[in-house]
Amino acid sequence: MLTFPLKNSPAFVAACFAVLLLATPVFAGAAGSAPAAENGASVGVVAPDTGNDDADATADVPTGVARPLPAPAKPAHAAAASSAAIATSGVRDYVLGVGDKLNITVFNEKDLSGEFEVSSTGIVSMPLIGDVQAAHHTVAEVQDTIAQKLGNGYMRNPHVSVEVANYRPFFILGEVMKPGSYNYVNGMSVITAVALAGGYTYRADKDDISVKHAGSDAKEETVKETTTVLPGDVINVPERYF
Repeated sequence: MLTFPLKNSPAFVAACFAVLLLATPVFAGAAGSAPAAENGASVGVVAPDTGNDDADATADVPTGVARPLPAPAKPAHAAAASSAAIATSGVRDYVLGVGDKLNITVFNEKDLSGEFEVSSTGIVSMPLIGDVQAAHHTVAEVQDTIAQKLGNGYMRNPHVSVEVANYRPFFILGEVMKPGSYNYVNGMSVITAVALAGGYTYRADKDDISVKHAGSDAKEETVKETTTVLPGDVINVPERYF
């Protein structure tokens, strides 16, 4: 039979204090542990945000469950291929002008094929069919015109291809080191044109550059350094006064 010390005795106080010391870790562990699952359901734990979307998406996946794979990265060449496609489609819409050189190919007819330049009167002179109006027309329109003329009593179902061999030059004036005319490069911008002209002078006003497109009805407009330049454009870099 167990006996207990008297309530007010020193032995009883010491025994109560010892019981409290032994019980403290037990209650602390129960309070800090995760809540128990009810009816076998798992309890999720929220993971901290790491700033990585792929890692955060898979952080709370339970053990034993397949984690989703991150989305594949877009190929680096995709943007370049898209830009190339846009550039290719833009060539057919390009309006020809004096000084443009064209590669005209009539399939299976070497004597009718070759390089032709748009003359000062805006025409291209070809064997057999004579003059073809090219200035102020697109590449596609000139191609169709040549095919129609060849098909009018000369050939049956002619196949014609027209490409721009060399674009007409552009002009840059004002506060650049070497103003003048330069060969056009497809896709160039104002800053590229300035670089070809040797760069700015110390007096150049870079915030007031203007461009006048080719054509009698074209208006001069203020542009940025990133603005695309077209064949025949006249770029003017003004002088700053302060």
